[in-house]
Amino acid sequence: RTMSNYLIKMDTNRWFSKINSLDFSNKSVVIIGGAYMAIEYLRALQKLKIRNVTVIANKGHQIQEYCDTYKVKLLKGGFMKCLKQVPKSDLVIIAPPLTLTMDALTEVLKYEHQNILLEKPGSLYHTELSSTGRKNTKKRIKIAYNRLTYPSLHKLKRLVKKDGGITSCRFTFTEWLDRIDFKKDPREVYDYWGISNSTHVISMAFDLIGMPKKLNAIQRGQLKWHKSGKIFVGSGISEQNIPFSYHADWGSGGRWGIEIMTKKNSYRLMPLEQLEMCPTGKTTWQSIKLDTCFDDVKQGVAEELSIMLSNNKKLDSILPSLDEGSKINKIGMKILGYEINK
Repeated sequence: RTMSNYLIKMDTNRWFSKINSLDFSNKSVVIIGGAYMAIEYLRALQKLKIRNVTVIANKGHQIQEYCDTYKVKLLKGGFMKCLKQVPKSDLVIIAPPLTLTMDALTEVLKYEHQNILLEKPGSLYHTELSSTGRKNTKKRIKIAYNRLTYPSLHKLKRLVKKDGGITSCRFTFTEWLDRIDFKKDPREVYDYWGISNSTHVISMAFDLIGMPKKLNAIQRGQLKWHKSGKIFVGSGISEQNIPFSYHADWGSGGRWGIEIMTKKNSYRLMPLEQLEMCPTGKTTWQSIKLDTCFDDVKQGVAEELSIMLSNNKKLDSILPSLDEGSKINKIGMKILGYEINK
């Protein structure tokens, strides 16, 4: 307990570098899902030394070996059938295929569980997120934008504060089309790929500078599977009066990245897990050392679990609520040129 109290007084950056010293051993966690992200959550829970874990999967083929290795209870047959077998838990993680995420949340909300982590983006439809949020204000429901817990992001926030604030920002969300598995999900996930995937970097950029109050968004071209465009260029002003621009060309090369300018330095997250700086008046970028905890699990996952399982109120605003997730989706729609009526 003393370690916990000591950590609560720390800044976020230090907290994430010390989560391996926190004691979560008495916590109980349920994971709904049996594929890639469910496995990542399971691996991170093992790192946090949480033994009381139940996995609910439909068939459970992929996650079975991990459950066997970690001696974790696996209930097969899906959430509609299995949730009633699970007692009230300290955390429920909802990570089935994206198009089932809201159905699973609706089912979980029928039970006693108070603390729920919904795999990003929660839903493709902003109205689903905001209306569910409005109806369930007594429960803590957060969307698992794990990049918002990256040590690189929190170190950057600390550095820009020292520099006197952010003067401008630019970002890119170029997608690697050859890496997309078109057999994995239903059609709508690809129709709105900007919400399914690009919001990961868009949410991170606006977490740094504030949501846009003015936005000029241009879309050009199209892909066979993505009709609203393949080139996305735009600019605007954030609520914190910070000018920003973005550029993404899905038909070309490059990668996700964010650049932040202050009066003293430029900083870049490219890849997003790493942080570099270039002082004003110089042209060379230097790498900034980050304190990370578990280098062999997907970054941000153990960090977001530590937020959900701790009672550190200082960290509560890091992960978006359903209403905040709905706003991220709406901005994504504008940037990507989607007309979604649902």
